[in-house]
Amino acid sequence: MKKIVYVDMDNVLVDFKTGIAKLTPTELIEYEGKYDEVPHIFSKMEPMENAIESYIKLCSKYDTYILSTSPWENPTALNDKLDWVKKHLGHHAHKRLILSHNKHLNHGDYLIDDRIKNGADKFVGELILYGSEKFPDWNFVMKYLLRTDENNYSK
Repeated sequence: MKKIVYVDMDNVLVDFKTGIAKLTPTELIEYEGKYDEVPHIFSKMEPMENAIESYIKLCSKYDTYILSTSPWENPTALNDKLDWVKKHLGHHAHKRLILSHNKHLNHGDYLIDDRIKNGADKFVGELILYGSEKFPDWNFVMKYLLRTDENNYSK
């Protein structure tokens, strides 16, 4: 069986800053410090550099899922995240989106995340901390995961 990889959305697949850059001056003031609560902000975001290609390549090597958190105070976030996945990843992520505030409840081999919140720090598997010194971008993540690819199949 293929090993399981979970990939976070915000600041891993999705460039959160690109959504903030598209907010109106009024929204910037009203939601300062809580931009994840702006209605439809997740529909405004662009992919991170090399994220789409990397996700698709991971799908060919691993059992790959998106594991993200939807802000509790943003009622449009659930649909916006689903629409973003459909638009940018299409059939590669069909029925592979998991939204949870408790990422550690998912069992797998790897979790690619930029933070240790929402249970990422308790994930039973290897946390690949995206944006860290060891994994600053998708190129480093892919080199690591493809290098470990020869051990990709569970025994």
